[in-house]
Amino acid sequence: MDIESLRNYCIAKKGVTEELPFGPDTLVFKVIGKVFALAGLDSAPLSVNLKCDPVKAVELREEYEAHILPGYHMNKKHWNTVILDGRLKPNFVYELIDHSYNLVIAGLTKKQQQELKDLDE
Repeated sequence: MDIESLRNYCIAKKGVTEELPFGPDTLVFKVIGKVFALAGLDSAPLSVNLKCDPVKAVELREEYEAHILPGYHMNKKHWNTVILDGRLKPNFVYELIDHSYNLVIAGLTKKQQQELKDLDE
């Protein structure tokens, strides 16, 4: 997976914006202002930090120990770094992105969830 595929998938989700708040090296995707994905633009291979349920995070790290690591510079209980060197299938990576996005939405306030819902109208 390349950065364009990752970017296109993330920004196609409802309520998503992209920013470079940490400088030109880290692309950050937010839903209603809350981060759900961060991609290191200068990393080789490409990697992305994704929010994850803590139990699932441990399971994924054990099963894919070379490609899913504790979140780099993040709360390692809630974030994974996913290495996108082509060994993980794109559909699997998209599922991980969806999981991160959905966790962030679930943590939004009722007002923020309504704001997201109103984007349909």
